[in-house]
Formats: sequence, C-alpha cells, structure tokens
Amino acid sequence: MSAEISNQLLELPLVISAEKCSGGTYIVTGANTGLGLEAAKHLVAVGAAKVILGVRNVPAGEAAKNRIIQDTGITGTAEVWALDLSSYDSVKAFAKKAIAELDRIDAVIENAAVATGQGKAEEHNLCMTVNVYSTILLALLLLPKLKENAKRFGTTPHIAIVSSGAAFDLRDKWSEIRDDPLVKADDPDIGLVSYPLSKLVEIFVVRELAKLLPVSETGVVLNLVNPGLCKTELSRNAPPEFQKQLADMHAKFGRTAEVGSRTLLHGAVGGNGSHGSYLSDCEVADYKLPSWITDEEGKKDQELVWNSLAKELEVVSPGSVNVIL
Repeated sequence: MSAEISNQLLELPLVISAEKCSGGTYIVTGANTGLGLEAAKHLVAVGAAKVILGVRNVPAGEAAKNRIIQDTGITGTAEVWALDLSSYDSVKAFAKKAIAELDRIDAVIENAAVATGQGKAEEHNLCMTVNVYSTILLALLLLPKLKENAKRFGTTPHIAIVSSGAAFDLRDKWSEIRDDPLVKADDPDIGLVSYPLSKLVEIFVVRELAKLLPVSETGVVLNLVNPGLCKTELSRNAPPEFQKQLADMHAKFGRTAEVGSRTLLHGAVGGNGSHGSYLSDCEVADYKLPSWITDEEGKKDQELVWNSLAKELEVVSPGSVNVIL
C-alpha cells in the first residue's frame, strides 16, 4: 500500500458551481453507481441543462436517475442512455446518438471501468477492452463534436478520463511487456494486474493524445483523473480474497464516493492548464507521475502504445483516428 493512499485527504473542494455549469450538457459514463452517480448528481444540482447517464444496465440507470431526482428535487435534467463498453457497436451507437441529439457537450467524464482478471470482449482482455479500447474510442468519436462546440459556443469542452495511481506500482511488470504491451496485456494469465495495467496504458495514451491535439488547435481539454481510494463497487468482479483486502483498506483510508466524485468534476472544469495532465486531489499533480512514465523512455513508450491502439481503433471505426489528426 502506497503512502499516498494511507495519507490521502478525506475532504476535497467542490470546484463546480452554477456559474460554471448552468445550462451546460454533460456526459457521465458508469453513472448508475459510485463516483459516476455522485458526479452526475452534483451536475444536476448546480443547474446543468442536461446530464446523460451512460450505463450498461439501463434499469440500474433509471434507478440512479430516480435517486438523483429524489436527492436534488430536480426533474427533466438527467437522462439514461445505454452504453456497454464491452461492445464497440454500443460505443459507436452511443456516440452517434450524442452527436445527433445533443446540441452541445460541455464535458465528457469517462468514469466507467471494470476491475477483473477474467473475461474477454472484442477479442481482448475484458479490462483492456472496457477501460482502454472503448474508453478511448468514445473520446475520439465525440472529439469532432466537441471541437465544433468550442468554436460555435466559445466554450472549452473537456474530456476527463478516470485513471488510477495504482498504475504506478507496475514498473517491473511494464519492463517485461513494454516492447509489445497491448498484445501482452491479453495474456490469459495476467490476472488482476490487468486493471492497473489498463490504467497505465490510459495514462500513456492520454499524454500522447494531448501532445497531438493541443488546446490551441482543438479548443478541447483532455485530462486524466485519479479519484484515489474510494468506497465504491469497482471491485465487485474481483476474487473474494482481494475484495476483503480492499474492504479493510476502505474502512481505514477510503474516501466516500461523494468526495471521490469531486475529483471527476475537477477534471470536467479543470481549464487549459489541466490539458494532458494527471489530476489528483482536485489539483494538477503531474509531479506525482513516476519518472519512468515521464522520462525519454516513457515518451517512447507512450508513442508506441498510442500507435498500436490507434491502428486497431481505425479498423474498428474507420476515420475515428485519421479524421482528427
């Protein structure tokens, strides 16, 4: 267990406000529970015009919507849309609907994730498909609309991708697989390492994408959010032994889901200075990134990872990569 977890703050500022968010449209994935639900609830409470709850389980999403209405007293803002990140077709359908039906998008909070060492989807390890391939695909598919919105409305749309400091514990593992990480991530014996590995790959990819897509050209901010150790259901698919260990850590050091959601909201309004950055405790925290991620070798790794990912995503959705770069 890292010192950062054992010493993490249990209270964080709420950085959104009616002044920043009133009238805006927000997408929150994985919004039926935990961090996503709490973030969506805050956005509704401060006067967002529309908050899209992107969920795999639609009945659970409707229950979350009802809870938001009950807790905020505000109806007509939250909408439940189907989004299954284990399916590329679902991701493409969701993006197509958002582009067609939403007049504007002020921020996309990509919170949905799985933590499991088992399962496959779209011919990859389930963790990698959900947390990396589909998450980045959704960002790329929505990016052209966000770019257009930035020009039309004079806003700075954000894409906040929820990552994790757990990635920092993988230096030795990364050394073993860094020559072909996306292929080796699909090793059936990789086990629970697949979750922190997926978050490490996210960090490399977002840092490379931010370099390729400067705010000065796109008008869109892309950042990474570390919510810290939070009391959520993320580990519900993990082995019982791991769940017990995590429950003990939650009891001692865990943030509530509401406090953790404040980090996601910071990512959604973090400003130009957060572009390409790792955010933690509601601040830009690139200083927390290990040197092996940020040094010259790390920059080569991030370029290699992005190029490998981009090739597949361009096949999955032709034009999704080439049209934006």
